Amino acid sequence: MEMSSEEEPMASPPPPAAATATTSSCGACKCSAAEDDKTKKRRKKCELVSYDELPDWLKDNEFIHGYYRCEWPLKETILSVFSVHNETLNVWSHLVGFLLFLCLTIFTAMVIPRGGSTSTSTTTSNKIINSRNNATTRDYYWGDLMVMANMTGVLRHEALAACLLLHPADLSQHEQIPTSCPTNTSSTSSLSHHQQHQHHAIQLQDAGVVASAAVADPITRWPMFAYLGGAMACLLTSSACHLLLCHSERAAYVTLRLDYAGIAALIVTSFLPLVHYSFLCDHWLRRLYTGSIAAFGAAAVSASLVPAFQAPELRPLRAALFSGMAASGVVPVAHKLALYGGTVREAAVSACYEALMGALYGLGVAVYAARVPERWFPGRFDLVGHSHQLFHLLVVAGAYAHYLGALEYLKWRDAVKC
Repeated sequence: MEMSSEEEPMASPPPPAAATATTSSCGACKCSAAEDDKTKKRRKKCELVSYDELPDWLKDNEFIHGYYRCEWPLKETILSVFSVHNETLNVWSHLVGFLLFLCLTIFTAMVIPRGGSTSTSTTTSNKIINSRNNATTRDYYWGDLMVMANMTGVLRHEALAACLLLHPADLSQHEQIPTSCPTNTSSTSSLSHHQQHQHHAIQLQDAGVVASAAVADPITRWPMFAYLGGAMACLLTSSACHLLLCHSERAAYVTLRLDYAGIAALIVTSFLPLVHYSFLCDHWLRRLYTGSIAAFGAAAVSASLVPAFQAPELRPLRAALFSGMAASGVVPVAHKLALYGGTVREAAVSACYEALMGALYGLGVAVYAARVPERWFPGRFDLVGHSHQLFHLLVVAGAYAHYLGALEYLKWRDAVKC
């Protein structure tokens, strides 16, 4: 029997809702099409996807072809810190760097003496003697051989001067200093025995006062710890950004802005040891340089709040903005070298560390902007060796070089204050 032309075949019924597959906008989380109610309650299995499957807000580097996470649930996103994907080394490189600088902060607080007043004037000798008596082993800066050598020289000089006022017969056998204390008969004829011993005690007390003044009043430490805090903030926010940005578009926006703020914090706080210790005796220059870099950092953070700032085509602009902030440090470094470069060893040594830091940061920014080596071999460096991982390692190395330079500043200013 033939079917009439006006009759239409019956449409097949739609598949049941339970049989449909549920996927995210980028197909990252795929669930079984035949799952039942019990299976629905289990954690969805999240899969890695390719670059072409990503939404526009997650597309950043077309030379990395695969191993992307996309719109994973928050719990799975956090736990992915222990799984393998193209952000794993980005997360761990700066997370390990954060732990390194946390250890450096604890080490610095335990070994380097606590901050003290930068003033060296004392109205009475009793205050200086009391500060000497309260000084303990932690008041000596570790490795500051120059301070210890100066203190030893002062004590030896004053002891020899006191010996010149005494007759050798007045010294006990174990107190005599062979060939160091020649007989001075004129002094014994003009001073009484009591006056000689009193003068000797005064000389040794003055020597102790001078020695204690060199170590009992360490220079303030807050610029050093501010830098360490800025470095830890930068490294921690960077790790959090690379771990969480795949969760949602909103999470990507927030964590990326925190990442940019962390970079600005690292750059701004890097200036603090340089400016504070180089121009310790010039309050106007300290305020000028500190205020300038703080304004520069605030401008960079404000610019990063614009959503278009994250566009892939603006990658060179982002690199140029933060590179310009860091490069502005050349001005105070050059100023410091003009003032002290030829006379203060620590000024030259710290400048060498700062040059190394600048070279490492500069190389990292160049690699980040050029996206090498993945540009040359697309898809081959998806997991290990792509530009952002190299950039992270160079940032940690540069920050550590700056820490070593900051130690040189402390050794310098602990020994020579204003």
